[in-house]
Amino acid sequence: MAKAASGTTNPGGKSGVRIVVAGDRGTGKSSLIVTAAADTFPANVPPVLPPTRLPEDFYPDRVPVTIIDTSSRVEDSGKVAEELKRADAVVLTYACDKPETLDRLSTFWLPELRRLEVKVPVIVVGCKLDLRDENQQMSLEQVMSPIMQQFREIETCIECSAFKHIQIPEVFYYAQKAVLHPTGPLFDQESQTLKPRCVRALKRIFILCDHDRDGALSDAELNDFQVKCFNAPLQPSEIIDVKRVVEEKLPGGGGTDRGVNERGLTLTGFLFLHALFIEKGRLETTWTVLRKFGYNNDIKLADELIPTFKRAPDQSVELTNETIEFLKGIYELFDSDYDNNLRPVELEDIFSTAPESPWDEAPYKDAAEKTALGGLSVNAFLSEWALMTLLDPSRAVENLIYIGYPGDPSAAVCITRRRRLDRKKQQSDRNVLQCFVLGPKNAGKSALLNSFIGRPFSDAASSTTEDRYAVNVVDLPGGIKKTLVLREIPEDEVKKLLSNKESLASCDVAVFVHDSSDEFSWRRATELLVEVAGHGEDTGYEVPCLVVAAKDDLNSFPMAIQESARVSQDMGIEAPIPISSKMGDTNNIFRRIVNAAEHPHLSIPETEAGRSRKQYHRLINRSLMLVSVGAAVTIVGLAAYRVYAARKNTSG
Repeated sequence: MAKAASGTTNPGGKSGVRIVVAGDRGTGKSSLIVTAAADTFPANVPPVLPPTRLPEDFYPDRVPVTIIDTSSRVEDSGKVAEELKRADAVVLTYACDKPETLDRLSTFWLPELRRLEVKVPVIVVGCKLDLRDENQQMSLEQVMSPIMQQFREIETCIECSAFKHIQIPEVFYYAQKAVLHPTGPLFDQESQTLKPRCVRALKRIFILCDHDRDGALSDAELNDFQVKCFNAPLQPSEIIDVKRVVEEKLPGGGGTDRGVNERGLTLTGFLFLHALFIEKGRLETTWTVLRKFGYNNDIKLADELIPTFKRAPDQSVELTNETIEFLKGIYELFDSDYDNNLRPVELEDIFSTAPESPWDEAPYKDAAEKTALGGLSVNAFLSEWALMTLLDPSRAVENLIYIGYPGDPSAAVCITRRRRLDRKKQQSDRNVLQCFVLGPKNAGKSALLNSFIGRPFSDAASSTTEDRYAVNVVDLPGGIKKTLVLREIPEDEVKKLLSNKESLASCDVAVFVHDSSDEFSWRRATELLVEVAGHGEDTGYEVPCLVVAAKDDLNSFPMAIQESARVSQDMGIEAPIPISSKMGDTNNIFRRIVNAAEHPHLSIPETEAGRSRKQYHRLINRSLMLVSVGAAVTIVGLAAYRVYAARKNTSG
């Protein structure tokens, strides 16, 4: 690691860098470009140059640069704005002999870039250095520091002279470098520290290179790392020099803050070296390391490294048994006190090599049951993984890679059989089952989800405005375990849901919840049941349905039992299942939901329209059968007559 990167082909996947030069009239834009490209100062230059291309071997990264000159005329401002929006980097010029052009950077040009939402690196260039007043005592740092504090998008500042050939190639080198090896994703200029996502990526790389898992890179491991990233080994003297630099800066009094220990370079020392490279302007070294391990400019694994999974709408994705065993091993490794309670700090440690914890936000945040100590049991941990794999399998596999999954990422999951085939076989072999929970407002949907993941009941009414998930393991007879995902769909979102033809394809079973003390709630739940059943009949994605009479601790509305039983009987499904989340009486509802999902040919409601459609098809099929039989009889009779006639003619 003592050697800098020697240049890579197309770093960051860029096939070229487009640099747009802008600034006030007379600040030296065109002279700067011509001198950089031709290495001679031009006697005369046109007002605006055509696009200028620097060949790929102009700079060490071997990526061609296209420089776009811009007009300073007010009437051309629209065209300038379009060019700025297409830039990979922007060079803003001012004239060292005209202080007012420097002021214009902070009063016009930099605010204009923000207004146009141009979010690319900015290089501020002071041209005509040879004409600056020699009595000016202020350094470039003193002049630019206030502006750079206000406009953090400025990557660097440089002064140059096209006439005297001072620092001309460096201008576009810094601009290209800011695109290919950007500072922003790696380093916080204000705090002068590596950014969290960069630290997490480097930690993962360190662990991957620590082959013996002893928490330090030995000389051999450090050399292997150097060869992998830079295609060149380190000499023994260079390894000694690296360690000496780290030891001098990080002598450390404790076990965790030492940069080097008796086993080799520690993670602390590894991170320190990269911070040192960046501080010295050698960002290409850290970027080369990151890109060798598959990271893109967002410091996430590149898209081509993450498998995608093609499947029919009624197929789902699950973790394989081997992957589940891997995750159980991860759980045991990080559950340091072996109490089946993965504390939040331990969970964060698991994902400390991912860009961020994937479960910090919806729909995963608070979707699984918490222990009494606020952590996750092994079942809850695996349930969260099952939910992420169901909803976003590529992201699940990406995070498996981050936490050290050793196998083929594309083989970490499996695609289930189509639900239509399950219905024909009258059995689902899925291990993860998704249940849509629907019903009117205040029916008890959220309370049902809360009881599923062990949350206490609350009398305070809360209205869910967006889809919410709850996931847990359901124990079945014979020691069988299934993972059940409950998806609560707000009443106001049902219409939007059913506007999609394939919206029920991912649903294994639907539950319709109503407040058993409220007749309106029951009627609305029945309407939703009919709408969903009709949608299933129309699209071919029929789903088993159950009706839940919630709030059984309250008095039922008059005729509730008779009316509910009649509707259930008419639609051919089970009578409403009474539950009381408040009293903790769930009436085995979750096991019953799983049972309904496992038998996808049963509990499918039938609407009047669907029944009429079936009767019509039966009638058509019967008519076709009669026509077919009649036609067959006619054909047989005609054939018999022809045989008889032929025999008669022969005998005659």
